[in-house]
Amino acid sequence: MYFEKYPFEKLNHLLEDIVPDAAYAPLSLTIGEPQFATPQFILDALSHHAHLLNKYPKSSGEAILKEGILAYLRDRFALQLDDEQMIPTFGTREVLFNFPQFWLHDTKDPVIAYPNPFYQIYEGAARASRAEVLHLDLESCSGFQPQVDEEALRRCHLVILNSPNNPTSSVMPMEALKRWVELALKYDFVLLNDECYIDLYLGEPLPSLLNASIEAGNPSFHNILVINSISKRSSAPGLRSGFIAGDAKILAEYMTYRTYVGCASPLPLQYAAAAAWADQAHVEIFRQKYIRNFELAKEILGIMAPEATFYIWLAVEDEIEFTRALYRDYNLKVLPGSYLGRNGQGEGFVRLALVYEAEETAEALRRIAALQLNQKDKDAK
Repeated sequence: MYFEKYPFEKLNHLLEDIVPDAAYAPLSLTIGEPQFATPQFILDALSHHAHLLNKYPKSSGEAILKEGILAYLRDRFALQLDDEQMIPTFGTREVLFNFPQFWLHDTKDPVIAYPNPFYQIYEGAARASRAEVLHLDLESCSGFQPQVDEEALRRCHLVILNSPNNPTSSVMPMEALKRWVELALKYDFVLLNDECYIDLYLGEPLPSLLNASIEAGNPSFHNILVINSISKRSSAPGLRSGFIAGDAKILAEYMTYRTYVGCASPLPLQYAAAAAWADQAHVEIFRQKYIRNFELAKEILGIMAPEATFYIWLAVEDEIEFTRALYRDYNLKVLPGSYLGRNGQGEGFVRLALVYEAEETAEALRRIAALQLNQKDKDAK
């Protein structure tokens, strides 16, 4: 089974022959990992339940964790879900990899569609499923929205959306989400939205695909699923807490499959995650940090903030040379957009993850501005 090298491995290879300018302290805007301290109440819940390490966790998740996630869905999205409509998971990466394999296993000539550029686990799941891939190209001319080709969708068995989007930061409006729900029902494919950045909105709260399903007249969520993670919203990626929610019939079958996967979260982590999911106030603290970082991006680079996420999808002339020059001259790492896409998508962009406190973020942005100025000066000559 062949898998593409991960983007960060490609980046290491790209930069391995460069000795960066030691006058600058090393900085990296490559990985979407929040660098803020996990809130103390989450740490307290973890330590208070450390004694439960002597017990096996349930594959289906403990009641306390289910209650916390269902409270989150109720308080954040006004969704009244039953236990059967949600499964706690070990983060979302494992779901994105194994759910397509589960769903497509008995399908002859499976077809999966997902955005391009993309989070690379989508591609890995497609290859592990032996599925044909249809790329939903994200173009700047269409606001990086996935374009609909109904003839192609007739053949699909699974479509993965990602809104708010990594890496472009684009957000699908409610009407677009509703249209995708209608297409999933019309052509009978499963529609899954990766919503890991949905709480990192910078203005008004964003709706879930489950809200759109209800608006589209599909309150039972037939063919509709969402996944979400605590990693970004609570600055707690190490908790590995996520969930998949929606169509109860699909989830019942998937839960049986998951009992064999063996990826249940340890009990202390479940209690800590339950506390985090049930509390909405602490997330606002992190949102304000990201808002401040995007204010700095506007001040220093002249970039307008997106609706959500902590990413900047920065247009450059040559993303490979830009990445190498930034590391060589300013000891700053960014990720070339072409490493996140296929068939030319992502070329001419770099992804910046603004995941640090304001001071470090400002320093990184100033280095980028300096490189841009130097390149303009060279072009002028």
